[in-house]
Amino acid sequence: MPEAVLALEGLTAGYDEAAVIRDLDVIVGPGEVVALLGANGAGKTTTLRAVSGLVKPMDGRVLFEGEDLVRSSPSARARGGIAHVPEGRGLFYGLTVAEHFRLAPRNERLDEALAYEYFPKLAELQKRRVGLLSGGEQQMLAVARILRTGARLLLLDEISEGLAPVIVQKLGAVVKSLREQGYTIVMVEQNFRFAAPLADRFLVMEHGQVIQQFTQAELPARMERLHEYLGV
Repeated sequence: MPEAVLALEGLTAGYDEAAVIRDLDVIVGPGEVVALLGANGAGKTTTLRAVSGLVKPMDGRVLFEGEDLVRSSPSARARGGIAHVPEGRGLFYGLTVAEHFRLAPRNERLDEALAYEYFPKLAELQKRRVGLLSGGEQQMLAVARILRTGARLLLLDEISEGLAPVIVQKLGAVVKSLREQGYTIVMVEQNFRFAAPLADRFLVMEHGQVIQQFTQAELPARMERLHEYLGV
């Protein structure tokens, strides 16, 4: 594999001194889409939060393009090229759709035209406050905000959760397009059917550790085991 975009080395992290992920080792190559799978509480979201800096590691290293980020703040990581769409979407409900595109790293304005190209519905909602949007519209905005921010690593946490099938299909098409453009993506998904056609590699987590990993080509042979772990 070429030099890793993201490498987690012996990473232990959690909350209130209670470890959720333990001695975790993960490598993600350039342009690779990796899906973290597992039951609730397996440590998937904590892994993403440790990469973006929202959770402080207790031990181990987070390497982004070879640089150790353990001492870097979340804002420094965002400026350095990591974009995170968290659970809950991370939006400001009192601001309009258009105003969200002015909240960019390095004080740059996001490429609104590109966002509206991916999500035409947002162009119709530019002046609407986010608190008045549907869940699907909010999720489209959350994903649209990370486009063309200079980010090279995208962290997507449960972006399909609770959404109508037509919105899930649209988000899947966007992830596929970003993959084709060479973005490196780590996604957490409970919806295995959403992640299955998008990921190059799958990591199954349990009790804060990776217990199984396989490639897209190996997926058919692993479905029986996945059914045991995930109920898919």
